[in-house]
Amino acid sequence: MLSRVAESIFWMCRYIERAENIARVVNVNWHLALDDNSSEPQWLPLISITADEALFAEKYDSATQANVIEFLAFDRDYPNSIYCCLKAARENARTVREIIPTDLWEQVNTFYQQVDAISKAPDRLVSPRLFFELVIKESNEFIGRTLTTMTHDDGWFFCRAGRMLERADKTSRILDVKYFYLLPTADDVGSQVDNIQWSALLRSASALQAYRQTYGQILPVNVCHLLLLSNAFPRSVRYCVESLQFAIARIAGSYTGEYTYDCERYCNQLHSQLACAKADEVVLAGVHEFVDSLQIKLNRIGGAISDGFFSGKPLERRTHRTSMQGQEG
Repeated sequence: MLSRVAESIFWMCRYIERAENIARVVNVNWHLALDDNSSEPQWLPLISITADEALFAEKYDSATQANVIEFLAFDRDYPNSIYCCLKAARENARTVREIIPTDLWEQVNTFYQQVDAISKAPDRLVSPRLFFELVIKESNEFIGRTLTTMTHDDGWFFCRAGRMLERADKTSRILDVKYFYLLPTADDVGSQVDNIQWSALLRSASALQAYRQTYGQILPVNVCHLLLLSNAFPRSVRYCVESLQFAIARIAGSYTGEYTYDCERYCNQLHSQLACAKADEVVLAGVHEFVDSLQIKLNRIGGAISDGFFSGKPLERRTHRTSMQGQEG
């Protein structure tokens, strides 16, 4: 597969996953804000999830509900807004239109056209719930079409790699914001406010029902386990990294215990760390510190994927056998 084609498929899937995650978080927060008059403290952390506070401050004086929704959903100058993500996804799909299934291209194109039309409506901020639900629904439709219409060859695995890398990053950021920003004071720990926030966090990741079925009462340590370390929940970081690891191995044609590309080695190391970690130890050592390190490693994997598969440089094939000993983490 040409590196240009692989890169377009990778980013097409990553952008749509990014748009869906933003829609999930903002939609949950919008519902939460209906029962709370303190809109500014609730909306500011959503900008922190994207790590784009500086860009937001350049255009908006305060983190009001209207400003944050406009920025994250419709801002045409902000490259990570839902609108810009879907525009970029459509452009990537257009460049490989002859490679991807026609049904998939038509769905991406229609998805973007719907979002473009809503973004121009003067009443787009009056009741944005239907918009976010549309983005979530169409994103799930996109995933379904990739699953059922794409040949499961290298293109499919690049698609899955982009989706899982993006999902792992966003799940970790959502959890980090809860620990680092959302709780107003230590007195609120265990209170009704605290429980509402944890429930909102789980809903952001479509994890509330899975959590209730597995654990029952909401406890921070169990939330951390489900969202970071579960090998069964499909939005947990560990599950995503394991899926990413498998996709990269299939693209590289590697055997178990060996790697050819740096992204394989980095992914194997991170998966080993997550497989060996315990939620109570993560909470005790500091969730923010753990997630901060995790995001650095995810960024390194993303950079290594780009260098290994998309740079166009000739690869000096190196085959190394990895060992559990001496790995990072």
